[in-house]
Amino acid sequence: MSGELSPIDKAKFVAAKRAAEFVESGMRVGLGTGSTAAWLVRCLGEMVREEGLRIKGVPTSTRTAELARDVGIKVISLDEAKWLDLTIDGADEFDEELSLIKGGGGALLQEKIVATASDQMVVIADAAKEVGHLGAFPLPVEVIPFGWQTTQALIEEMLISMDVMGRNTTLRMNGDRPYITDEANHILDLHLSRIGNPRQLSMVLNQIPGVVENGLFIDICDKVVIGHGDGRVEVRDINEGTVTESQLDFVEDENLFRDI
Repeated sequence: MSGELSPIDKAKFVAAKRAAEFVESGMRVGLGTGSTAAWLVRCLGEMVREEGLRIKGVPTSTRTAELARDVGIKVISLDEAKWLDLTIDGADEFDEELSLIKGGGGALLQEKIVATASDQMVVIADAAKEVGHLGAFPLPVEVIPFGWQTTQALIEEMLISMDVMGRNTTLRMNGDRPYITDEANHILDLHLSRIGNPRQLSMVLNQIPGVVENGLFIDICDKVVIGHGDGRVEVRDINEGTVTESQLDFVEDENLFRDI
């Protein structure tokens, strides 16, 4: 069945499969949210069932928690774990410094808390997520519902003095209602086209009353695992300054594909 996967799904799968190799028995592991992270959770579930891997997973969303339990991973809260050995998550964009935009799936707040509470963060992504400059993907900003339009106006006013190309902001919707995060907040998507100084923007955004957190992940990611549709996988380590490549072959009876 693996032959039926699209090239983009193959790329996500091989990145997840390679990243799963960083996980060892006894670890407390942050589990990301989104389509690529879902592949990782399935890979880890298979290792739990078939190789006896013993881990405790801290999910970054209710969706991920349900999937982790379904595949046999022991799920605990971050408060129970206190600190994590490793977090593996996807990204909507990453640049050469491994700065990220995250939050397309709406879980940026829990994702950032979990990633920051980890010794190491590994990002898994297909090659299309790499960009020269962050910002083509709309930047999510989580805001509390009270006075959100005031918060939006303050953000738009602040953007005038920032090094960005666009300044349009929209409230994320779920049908005809505002999208609600796991923490019962709203999300404003900032359509910036290009972010000249992500570090400055992240700091200034979080000073605005009503802003809970933003989707810029700066100095948090340690490694990125980039999957390609032909099974090639590249691992970049920002701390070591290394780049390694490997090839993952597809097994036709891959267990992970049975329930897809």
